Amino acid sequence: MKVDVVIGLQWGDEGKGKIVDVLTPNYPVVARFQGGPNAGHTLEFNGKKFVLHTIPSGIFRPNTLNIIGNGVVVDPAILMGEIGKLNAAGIETKGKIVLSKKAHLILPTHRALDAAYEAAKGASKIGSTLKGIGPAYTDKTSRNGLRIGDILQPNFLQKYHTLKQKHVDTLNQLHYNTNVDEAEKIWMQSVEQLRQEFTIVDSEYDINEALKSGKKVLAEGAQGSMLDVDFGSYPFVTSSNTICAGACTGLGIAPGCIGEVIGIFKAYCTRVGSGPFPTELNDEVGEQLREQGHEFGSTTGRARRCGWLDLVALKYSIMISGATQLLMMKADVMDNFDAIKVAIAYNINGRQADRYPYEIGAPITPVYKEFKGWKQKIADCRKEVHLPKELMDYIKFIEQETGVPVKLVSVGPDREETILRQTCRNAG
Repeated sequence: MKVDVVIGLQWGDEGKGKIVDVLTPNYPVVARFQGGPNAGHTLEFNGKKFVLHTIPSGIFRPNTLNIIGNGVVVDPAILMGEIGKLNAAGIETKGKIVLSKKAHLILPTHRALDAAYEAAKGASKIGSTLKGIGPAYTDKTSRNGLRIGDILQPNFLQKYHTLKQKHVDTLNQLHYNTNVDEAEKIWMQSVEQLRQEFTIVDSEYDINEALKSGKKVLAEGAQGSMLDVDFGSYPFVTSSNTICAGACTGLGIAPGCIGEVIGIFKAYCTRVGSGPFPTELNDEVGEQLREQGHEFGSTTGRARRCGWLDLVALKYSIMISGATQLLMMKADVMDNFDAIKVAIAYNINGRQADRYPYEIGAPITPVYKEFKGWKQKIADCRKEVHLPKELMDYIKFIEQETGVPVKLVSVGPDREETILRQTCRNAG
């Protein structure tokens, strides 16, 4: 059996949570492989809306095991708060989540460091969610971090206070005054809850044994490919590998275990925070996309920057992850446009380029192809034959350009507002 991987192909917020929820009836195991509470996976069904930050999106299915893998960074306070909200809404979580011993912990001082580093950058700030993600991954790679398995060890408090003091010394050097006493109290209570209530495992064994026993596994990524620490628009990126390869290192599976690579993209583009965004629209069209798409961060609440679909960036993401199928999200947001544009190349210093450049921060003018809008509501469509010709032309062009089939079209936020295409084909 194989691990199918769900990844975002843009700058995050593509709709991965909804898709994992739609797909999970076919998977007894769903596993998060990177990121942390900077993720905001939104799911809507039965008139209710949920936002997940650390817990895999398979939690709403009764017979699905949800694994938080070793590549994730975990804030115990946020995790336990998330569980509390789910339980209050009648969602059973007990026995449905296991946590990797090798996942790293986010300390209260990691969040303070995140804020201090961002403040020190001034006008060149990254646009961090201030959840402590970057400092936690920094401690991981510098071999100073604490892991989930450490909370089970007798010397945990000693290791915690040693790392905390290291952080306090750094904060003092940055002249950043903060008091984490209250946050630390809640954090320690949450650690105790994890110790008492959670199943903490060597998750790499659990996943590989599930595969050997014939169980299908769905790997759920966070953020998007263009935020990958190696291949994204550096330095305006996240601190982990968001591409398909991250599933191998973030779960402990061999490359040969990867099956389908399911790439998710919006029918347009959005980005939260700072960084290059070649197709950004700072006009009434961008505002229309933002309002109709409700483009406000589920984690930060910040307004998302909006723009036309960028095929240069999309093809780049498809290439580095080997996407085998594409899922188009939020097609309904573009119901009211007379014309729709797609960037098919970049003009950089008078030279046209169809490759995503290293110098992504340089002045770039997108080269657009224009399509006629469909000018009709598609949220009520439930079959491919009901979709307007103009939308199908748009989809077929994307398939031709990428060489990858668009197998699903989302026409609304609810899990029912999803069309599985029957006639899709690889047009490449």
